[in-house]
Amino acid sequence: MKVILSIDPIKYPLTGIGRYTYELAKHLLEDELVERLCFLRGHHFVQSLPVPGESSSPIRSVRGLFLKSRLAVAFYQLFSSPLKAQCLRGKEDNVYHGPNFYLPRFGGPSVVTIHDLSVYAMSDCHPPERVRYMHDEIELSLKRASMIITDSEYTRKEVVEYFGWPLDKIRAVPLASSGDFFPRDENELEILQTRYNVVPDGYCLFAGTIEPRKNILALLEAYELLPKAVRRHWPLVIVGYRGWNSEKLHQRLRQAENEGWLYYLGFVSADELSILFAGARMFVFPSLYEGFGLPVVEAMASGVPVVCSNAASLPEVAGDAAALFDPSDVDALSSCIRVGLEDNQWREDARRKGLVRASHFSWKRCAKETALVYQDVVS
Repeated sequence: MKVILSIDPIKYPLTGIGRYTYELAKHLLEDELVERLCFLRGHHFVQSLPVPGESSSPIRSVRGLFLKSRLAVAFYQLFSSPLKAQCLRGKEDNVYHGPNFYLPRFGGPSVVTIHDLSVYAMSDCHPPERVRYMHDEIELSLKRASMIITDSEYTRKEVVEYFGWPLDKIRAVPLASSGDFFPRDENELEILQTRYNVVPDGYCLFAGTIEPRKNILALLEAYELLPKAVRRHWPLVIVGYRGWNSEKLHQRLRQAENEGWLYYLGFVSADELSILFAGARMFVFPSLYEGFGLPVVEAMASGVPVVCSNAASLPEVAGDAAALFDPSDVDALSSCIRVGLEDNQWREDARRKGLVRASHFSWKRCAKETALVYQDVVS
């Protein structure tokens, strides 16, 4: 098969969808079902897979402001997709894959990845301009797609529920953690104290974009319910890019930092992130909604006990390897955190089960199952 993959999501900051696109592209290059793989970036084909950047650029900053304007978004929708369509003209013997919700007009077979339906299920947790844009683009993509890929069975069934798509035209293909996430020895973890002033096995970690959907306010409230001595001994470390509608939340983060039980590190490089995961005493993920929940797998692969919410796809990903709680129940979250920090028997069981669970997910498997979807649409 000949495949064209859009690589637009591979950009700073490398979020979950960017990581998915990068790992998928890398492993599709090695898959025997794919005869030729071409990369489409913007309106141009590129010869090689770009390395994700670790810093922003003026162009990307301008683009972020551009997409906040309703008129600018309409302008972008009017011209961007037709330019991609023009670039794809004459290549109908390829399968085109849009890995980030969107498909341009294309005369050949096409596949789209729908990572989640949070802009429908939790529209109040997104900026209005993003909701409008994604509603328009997703509904166009569903009209154009030959087949849909989702990250989980949960989202697969959601697509059927919201849009009436036939279930046999949707494939759930799980994601995975990168090879950077694995248990580390003491020497590798020394950087934590020198760079971040945190002690290995001496903090609780959250990683994710700072935005309402991640339910970080509930996490802060739950942590405040812990005895002061527990909070001081195992402070909460939060890592994540500053997201939408997070101004008041950042005020709370600063307040907790001043009280001495929280460190907010902002966005960190991929290399440093994997070290922060491996050095954590536990990982907590209170999200209200996830199409997959990649940080949960990354934590389990790092040999770190996991506490996460029972919302959406997260139970499907965590299996029996994590302590689950209702994301609206702050008391339950606080109790789970305390067990995760203090109960050594539970911690050892969770660590062991987590490593086994994480081993079930791999990017090689993700690429293979994706290539089988391509094969289905061709045949």
